Amino acid sequence: MIRGQSYVEEMDRYSWSEWLQRQNIPPRVEKEVFIAMSKALNFINPNEISATILLTALNRFLQEKNGSKMAFLDGSPTERLCQPLVDYIEARGGKVRLNAPLKTIQLREDGSVASFLLRSLDGQPDEEFTADIYVSALPVDPLKTLLPQPWRQLDYFQKLDGLEGVPVINLHLWFDRKLTDIDHLLFSRSDLLSVYADMSNTCRAYASDTSMLELVLAPAQDWIARSDEEIVAATLQELQQLFPQHFTGDNPAQLRKFHVVKTPRSVYKATPGRQACRPDQRSPIANFYLAGDYTMQRYLGSMEGAVLSGKLTAAKITQDYAPGPSLASNTPPAAIAASATP
Repeated sequence: MIRGQSYVEEMDRYSWSEWLQRQNIPPRVEKEVFIAMSKALNFINPNEISATILLTALNRFLQEKNGSKMAFLDGSPTERLCQPLVDYIEARGGKVRLNAPLKTIQLREDGSVASFLLRSLDGQPDEEFTADIYVSALPVDPLKTLLPQPWRQLDYFQKLDGLEGVPVINLHLWFDRKLTDIDHLLFSRSDLLSVYADMSNTCRAYASDTSMLELVLAPAQDWIARSDEEIVAATLQELQQLFPQHFTGDNPAQLRKFHVVKTPRSVYKATPGRQACRPDQRSPIANFYLAGDYTMQRYLGSMEGAVLSGKLTAAKITQDYAPGPSLASNTPPAAIAASATP
């Protein structure tokens, strides 16, 4: 890390386990510290994850004032994250359309985007949507399936074949009592769990005298096809190890209800060599840009990375389409169409 970011990028040739071995760091350190960190960053173990990911994260913790700060939404993401974004966009003249999935990217003769064809969900004809500038904020896996055939011959888009989303499972578990008073994100070294938190402590909208745990099961490759009941049963066994005082004796804690969310393809799987596959937000197509955590930005595969990629995309659109001095001051801004998953 002392050698700078260029060294960090070069280490993408190694897994984190390989990098630790090269530094003569004992396996005990990997087990006690870096299994949890690796799974928290990319839902995979140290023997799979690129050394660049861990080195980048450690750099952020050391160099940025709030690099290790963690925070939670104070309620449902739909209400506390998505809706404020919609309100912000619409207050400035934009429009957010739901239930209008992208079906086809239609091209002009020169290979640029002519329109987005939106799939109808109510039996009506598909809609052709035109704009001046088009942005894809789709995850990399569905984007690859929608790429027009002529674009697939371009090196820029061919590199995307090296990126693939990693499976992950989230669990929401409601119990009949308080399991912990800790108000923080907790990390696990277990083979099953990654990170977890008691939302009744960390999120005021869920404040209660009984626990509601949210947990991440990772790596999830071997679990993604299993039933919810199997996943919950295995998780409860892990919780017995974490909270033995609440799951043993004559009056063990009882699970009141649960909800399991499976994501077969989440953030890109950051194995060695993936950095070279991550694209710039500015594509070789004149009126088409990319946004998403898989694009090249310093916060890797994360919500923060997705937000930063959007800012970088906006900056590049502004650079490419900024009005020149010869344009009238009342020239309307370019219409921009963006496609994203909810």
